[in-house]
Amino acid sequence: MNKFQVLVVEDDAPIRKLIATTLKTHDYKYLLAQNGEEALMQASTYSPDVVFLDLGLPDLDGVEVIKRIREWSIMPIIVISARSEDEDKIEALDAGADDYLTKPFSVEELLARLRVMQRRISLLQSDTELVESSVYINGILKIDYAAGCAYKNGEELKLTPIEYKLLCLLARNTGKVLTHKYITQKIWGSAWDSNVASLRVFMATLRKKLEDGTENSSLIQTHVGIGYRMLKVDSGQ
Repeated sequence: MNKFQVLVVEDDAPIRKLIATTLKTHDYKYLLAQNGEEALMQASTYSPDVVFLDLGLPDLDGVEVIKRIREWSIMPIIVISARSEDEDKIEALDAGADDYLTKPFSVEELLARLRVMQRRISLLQSDTELVESSVYINGILKIDYAAGCAYKNGEELKLTPIEYKLLCLLARNTGKVLTHKYITQKIWGSAWDSNVASLRVFMATLRKKLEDGTENSSLIQTHVGIGYRMLKVDSGQ
């Protein structure tokens, strides 16, 4: 049995059974929850590796569940929802979701998204083991790699796991233009169109958190149709 554990939060019994059967067939361990409160209890008690989360729950909206989990955990959350409007996707991603899968979905894509998360977790664990003990400083930005924290003008930034990983990726490649494909491969493990769309959302929120209205706060430069670059701020400014 695969030790990787998935929490499935879904109030629709047939879909919940479909996901559970798929996970069982592919040797994943899983937990089931039918509503938001049960999901929060299961998440806090068992600390699953990944959460599959429906947004239309009978007691709590899924976005609220994401926000509550993000208060104490960075566990990956994949939204599985019939809500297909961009606004719904953006709201879920802004709240801290890591991926968004629209219903109806194929079990093949569901498993592919799960494998992406497994690769991401493995990469993060490797990064943790090899993490630099140094501190990155660029203008108003400071990243303490060992502590896993970023600061703006000395104040800690409240970043989602994806935002922090994006920031570190750009920082470690300061001055280089990173393409959309390169970034999405590094962050999500794939270059799906949905991941490029998610990247734009995360970059927009990251920029808002970084900028403070001064010239030196514009650290991330967009190269339209290509990607993004972390600018090097002259220490003498």
